[in-house]
Amino acid sequence: MDTGILLAFGGIGLFLLGMTILTEGLRALAANRMRRMLVRTTKTPLRGVFSGALTTALIQSSSATTVMAVGFVGAGLMSFSQGLGIIFGANIGTTATGWIIAIFGFKVDLGLIASPLLLAGILLKMFAQGNLRKIGWVLAGFSLLFLGISAMQQGVEGLEGILTPDDFPADTLIGRFELVLLGAAITALTQSSSAGLATALVALATGSITFAQAAALVIGMNVGTTVTALLATLGGSTGSRRTGYSHLLYNVITAAVAFFLVTPYTALVGGWLDGGGNAQIALAAFHTLFNVLGVLLFLPFIRPFERLLRYLVPSTGPQLLQRLDEGLLQDPAAAVDAVAATIRDILLEYATILDIRLAPGAGPRTIQQRLAEAGHALDRTRSYLSRIHTGPDMPRAHARHLDTVHALDHLYRLAHRCQQDARIAFLQQDAELSTLAGQLRGAILQLRRNRISEAGEEALNRLQAHMDTERETYRARMVEDATRTDGDTDSLLRKLDSARWLQRVSFHLWRIVHHLRNAEEELSQPRVDPSPAA
Repeated sequence: MDTGILLAFGGIGLFLLGMTILTEGLRALAANRMRRMLVRTTKTPLRGVFSGALTTALIQSSSATTVMAVGFVGAGLMSFSQGLGIIFGANIGTTATGWIIAIFGFKVDLGLIASPLLLAGILLKMFAQGNLRKIGWVLAGFSLLFLGISAMQQGVEGLEGILTPDDFPADTLIGRFELVLLGAAITALTQSSSAGLATALVALATGSITFAQAAALVIGMNVGTTVTALLATLGGSTGSRRTGYSHLLYNVITAAVAFFLVTPYTALVGGWLDGGGNAQIALAAFHTLFNVLGVLLFLPFIRPFERLLRYLVPSTGPQLLQRLDEGLLQDPAAAVDAVAATIRDILLEYATILDIRLAPGAGPRTIQQRLAEAGHALDRTRSYLSRIHTGPDMPRAHARHLDTVHALDHLYRLAHRCQQDARIAFLQQDAELSTLAGQLRGAILQLRRNRISEAGEEALNRLQAHMDTERETYRARMVEDATRTDGDTDSLLRKLDSARWLQRVSFHLWRIVHHLRNAEEELSQPRVDPSPAA
């Protein structure tokens, strides 16, 4: 095999490794900030586009941005249309890589300084701490990326005269369509549109392909990115599959628009292409242009597009488990969001069950199916949560992870209390206990109406304190009465058990809401580390 081909393949490998390391470093350095920004700023689909583009440009991973969006939609932190805005914006954000390569990779010989930068990055990764360690990994990835481009250039230059535009499909409509398919296949195989774009830029710089041929390849590479998204949705949740379909439809329609722009765009920039590096900048600009046009085309129709996706991918499976997407496990922070939202949904289901059970005259048979379904959802959530792993290197996600574990523990205890038929039934046989049960039912109604809120947490805190006091007062009076009369000891113990049931249920409700609110605040608020004195 020709050494030029081997060198070009090695350059692609270095580029892919560099992109992987660069993305890992940037995600470790900025992902938490980006997550908070997405939650706080994505109030409309248009804002979602800007947020998605900025996030993807900063962390150099459209798939990571998409996973965040799926997680936020699944967790109920934003609507599906807002999530679609982020996904559309992520396509624009991916074009930043092309600009970086076009400006620095060809106009500046970074291959000369990439090696010492690589050494500096590796040393920081090995010996530094905190953010400096992450910056070292970013430098290492950045250096490998440009070393890969340099190797690709050398390899393709070695094929000068061997690899020419005539070796590719002709610049006709059929030929361009074949190049679109080739570009899609390259991205599907490498699982990186950035690597394909870099290859096209190198081939364009060495004259191996014409500008129109390069533009057609880039269109195909934009479509090829959907393969990764579709593969990630296999076996995934409804939200994940809707995301994959939206990615595919959006990119295919955008590609169709871009396909008919190649000729007028080539004519427009034709007189500018001969300058050093101008063709590469023009190609990067074309990549950005058709992605921006795609967003402008879709934004006015985002609501009908959302309805189409809901029709194409209807909800399936248990409703309480819709948020637990297997694909989110690759991003622990997004997976924690999904678990917190699922715990909230299961809590509200148990609140409904309690409301029914505490109503006068209600019997246990009326909610047995609902208890079984809620219990199944609880077990599945515990299993999913056990597969999430966070640590000190992810302080914000770790703090939310701890809160979800605490909330799940109390939810299991609450589920156990919901099945204590004898204690619940006895509440209606004592006037004082019946009054307290009515107070608990009132708090549960407020919880169901207002969901998880600061006011709701405060109300439940007051209720559990009141129940604690009332239980002790009731207990002391009942025991005192029992010593003075010939009362039924069995009835006394059952009354005390029921009083204890009221106190424990109110306590578990309060603690679940408390931990869920902590998890929400940890996500949406800036992190303030306590001082040593605190």
